[in-house]
Amino acid sequence: MRRRANRSSSEHNADIDMTPMLDIVFIMLIFFIVTTSFVKESGIDVNRPSASTGVSKAQANIIVGIRANGDVWIDKRLVDFRAVRANVARLHMENPLGSVIIAADKDTKTQALVQVIDQIRLAGIMNPAIATESESQ
Repeated sequence: MRRRANRSSSEHNADIDMTPMLDIVFIMLIFFIVTTSFVKESGIDVNRPSASTGVSKAQANIIVGIRANGDVWIDKRLVDFRAVRANVARLHMENPLGSVIIAADKDTKTQALVQVIDQIRLAGIMNPAIATESESQ
């Protein structure tokens, strides 16, 4: 009789404690959330010009989009070119290590591009980059 009692009690103690595994899963989840970098897009699709000397930027967090008709987009919002300075300065304060990339349509007028570059420089960023497509595409 005693053997049967021991066997039935050992069957009840065979449950696996899931708490340590759940702790590890939550720690990994927190790690991935903290280490993920989020890229802010301009909010529009543009036909970028091609260039054979284009260089990839590792960290570009401020993207200014310019359509062919001269519309300027920052952070998925249409902005006046005179408001580019304030918006870029605000976004640069949020992420001082991020660079500014201008994604201009290849049919954009030079005047619109120069006005946006001027506003970005007035915001304190002296080296904005211009997004291009590689010529192999």
